[in-house]
Amino acid sequence: MSPSSRPCCAALLGLALCGCTPGPNDAAVCNAYAQMHSGVEVIADGRVVQVFGTRVGPSGPHEGFLLALHTGCRLVVRIETNVAFTGPIPLRNGNAVVVKGEYEYDPSGGVIHFTHRELRGHHASGYVETGGRFYW
Repeated sequence: MSPSSRPCCAALLGLALCGCTPGPNDAAVCNAYAQMHSGVEVIADGRVVQVFGTRVGPSGPHEGFLLALHTGCRLVVRIETNVAFTGPIPLRNGNAVVVKGEYEYDPSGGVIHFTHRELRGHHASGYVETGGRFYW
């Protein structure tokens, strides 16, 4: 861990210990989908229904999977995570997952991306949590 990342980790740990981090809000994803909005920061939870594996993209290698939301509109959303940041995430169909990232509208359900830490300050940091472990 680099010295510059230690304050961030300490802040995240402090938020987690005090219970200050917002929980999943699938309704925010459902609302963004219904209103065809993009660029919406969301935290969603659900179950993995399909894992796509890793592909190389313009911003590095990405893993993709489909997440069926637990509540709200029962939407199935594509999740994209940059494994250059998170490392590989061991996912299987049926795994429970919580995802924080940016929702982008698409008629097929949309995509949540930027599910990793942000080092340049262009958007909020995100994560993928499964099996009690955070990938960010």
